[in-house]
Amino acid sequence: MPTLLHIDTSVFPGEASASRSVTATFRKEWEAQHPNGTVIYRDLAAEPLPHLDGLAAAAGFAAPDQRSPEQHAAFALRETLAGELEQADVVLIGAPMYNFTIPSTLKAWLDHVIIMGRTAGAEQTTTSGTPAIVVASRGGGYGPGTPRESFEFVTTYLGKALGDGLGLDVTFVVPELTSARSNPAMADLVELSDASKAKAHEDAAAKAKELATRFAAA
Repeated sequence: MPTLLHIDTSVFPGEASASRSVTATFRKEWEAQHPNGTVIYRDLAAEPLPHLDGLAAAAGFAAPDQRSPEQHAAFALRETLAGELEQADVVLIGAPMYNFTIPSTLKAWLDHVIIMGRTAGAEQTTTSGTPAIVVASRGGGYGPGTPRESFEFVTTYLGKALGDGLGLDVTFVVPELTSARSNPAMADLVELSDASKAKAHEDAAAKAKELATRFAAA
């Protein structure tokens, strides 16, 4: 049975988080299709990873038999996280926009799993071609042609880091204007916000069904 790696990063719980609610929709549909499958779940807001340090970074560039005992110990977490990514048939990531970019907890995860010559930096990485669905929620509007288009560093960054860096096949699901119901200044955007949210849930469910069918046929 296929394995889903599900990563949430929002600091808000449950339905209070647009990204968590949409990743939950994807996961629910996925598990309905693969009730006996494996789900690896990491809530990086509840259990944040330590930042990459010099020992762990250097260990990634050294052959295993050339690492010092300290480097071996420092690399253990990177090995675990990279192994989870390599095991996954599908990757699901909730990536809300905080101050125009991704949560620092997600950046920490990326710093651990991007290992040159293994998951990255090679023509064919150990993660090449793995489907990745990224729920990139944001409180305002940052799409093409909007005044804040140039402030968008979530899909632009993750498209490069996940796609070009790790070789994942990335699909973005983007619920936007999520602050409309809580921000009086955005009251005239509530209808657009609700429509964007509904479409995000529909897109997530459809993508889950598509991928579930693909792996069922494999």
